[in-house]
Amino acid sequence: MDTVHQAQQQFKEGTVSAQELVQESFKTMDGWDPHIHAFLQRFEEEAVSKAQHIDAARQKKETLGLLAGLPIAVKDNIVTKTGRTTAGSKILESYTAPFNATVINRLEDAGAIIIGKTNLDEFAMGSSTEYSAFGPTKNPWNLSHVPGGSSGGSAAAVAAGIVPAALGTDTGGSIRQPASFCGVVGVKPTYGRVSRFGVISYGSSLDQVGPFARTVQDAALLLSVMAGQDEYDATTSNHAVGDYVAACQQASVKGLTIGVPKEFFEEGMSIDLAAVVRKAIAWFEEQGAQVKEVSLPLTSAGVAVYYLIAKAEASVNLARYDALRFGPMDLRSDDLLARYMEARGSGFGPEVKRAIIMGTYALSAGYYDAWYKQASKVRTLIRREYEEVFKSVDIMLGPVSPEGPFTFGSKTADPLQMYLADSLTVPISVAGLPALSLPCGSVNGLPVGLQVIAPHFKEAAMFAAAHTYEQAHDWWQQVPVLPQ
Repeated sequence: MDTVHQAQQQFKEGTVSAQELVQESFKTMDGWDPHIHAFLQRFEEEAVSKAQHIDAARQKKETLGLLAGLPIAVKDNIVTKTGRTTAGSKILESYTAPFNATVINRLEDAGAIIIGKTNLDEFAMGSSTEYSAFGPTKNPWNLSHVPGGSSGGSAAAVAAGIVPAALGTDTGGSIRQPASFCGVVGVKPTYGRVSRFGVISYGSSLDQVGPFARTVQDAALLLSVMAGQDEYDATTSNHAVGDYVAACQQASVKGLTIGVPKEFFEEGMSIDLAAVVRKAIAWFEEQGAQVKEVSLPLTSAGVAVYYLIAKAEASVNLARYDALRFGPMDLRSDDLLARYMEARGSGFGPEVKRAIIMGTYALSAGYYDAWYKQASKVRTLIRREYEEVFKSVDIMLGPVSPEGPFTFGSKTADPLQMYLADSLTVPISVAGLPALSLPCGSVNGLPVGLQVIAPHFKEAAMFAAAHTYEQAHDWWQQVPVLPQ
């Protein structure tokens, strides 16, 4: 599958139809998905029908949207009227939404065509897609390694060329980390930049929807379509949406001041991975940017703060899955408490149960002040720490993860080790900042991502710097080989 830009160009020139673009996606899916299990559902009949309508509209010379005919995949915790929305959980295995999420409406209004829903860690809780109730997704670059999580299905689908772009959600790194592991671009916007209406909640004060794509400019285009205030989501901002595509086209890093957090390269960081990232950062300096070391001392507190807040919010959000409002209705017991226990005991996986226990404990009487309230205070300090550093730098650069893609089963026995895989992404989520991952090299044949971090609502600066680096290198052109 081509990039978004290439597909658009071919469609605009009339050398390919929307139906042909969609059919190419399904043909690629047929080859790849038996190996990687990126998709939970495919919408072939619906997608072909929409493509035919778009082709007919083009024949009539009707005005078409920015993304007309573009096949995309959607993480299965974003509700769609088409198909089911499972959030990767048995408890929602048969749930059909009566409405579309705002981001879905905006993409479809622009002409995008959803070809299917992608796999994820259950309720977006995980860093490897191993916690999906429907089996793990595999990394297209090496099938014995994880694709990252929780948006592993979307990242793998783009990396394998099944679709030129996909949607994910990022609570603490769930777009950036799988983008890094799969060698694609993944964007977490500023909190409040994109509507969460119709997104199944994990941590409500942290969740954000963002795009995966092969190139920075493609991701910028998708974000420009999705971003903006939404009357159905009071947390969305009225801050003006920038022209992110134009920012890419006018990009230059000369004169840019770049901060490199020293804490991102300390204990626990892979030496080989750090060397790849530092080489990428050195390129910016060679092009005329001023690169300087900065300090974010509260980075080490990020994981503890994030997981306290996220699990506390998750325990509240998950209370609705009670077999009365959501969840299986065909239960054996007539006793209310027994119904709760039966539905949740069989419907939730281990990480979700862990979240409920941790979050309920943190919010309980006698522990709220000591844990949740304290974490909220440190969260404010982390946000202020980033804001202070951004007074002297334009963007920050660093690794996305302290290690590359790990093998299946290597962390599931130790949840803390799984949590630490997000140690370099969660502080940015806690601060509500925008950040993206783009390919910058590889270690042992597996991709490495460079994390670009910008001040609140400065996505344009982030895209500009990332695009400049990307166009000077060929990492984005490298693709995995279909297993035989």
